Amino acid sequence: MTDAINRCSAEETAACCCVDVGTVLDNKDCTASYQHVFATQGEADSMLKTLTDKAKSVESEPCVITHSFKAVEGGIELTADFNFACEAESLIFQLGLR
Repeated sequence: MTDAINRCSAEETAACCCVDVGTVLDNKDCTASYQHVFATQGEADSMLKTLTDKAKSVESEPCVITHSFKAVEGGIELTADFNFACEAESLIFQLGLR
């Protein structure tokens, strides 16, 4: 972690080891990806709706959502990418899935 902070030339405060949020969230990674195999198409569709609703609840500008379904051994694989307007939204979305 220290290497990343030094590489970004962050201004640290010695008292609390704090850094400027702009150094950590630099809007270079605004996409959250999801992939999972479901037993049925219905379960995959339901999860895509849940993920879409969650993305819409955190977006400040329309989130660009791309997805695909693929038949695989064991069921249907859902792959989805959620491209947010800023990295903070992507992070909030991902944390909300835990």
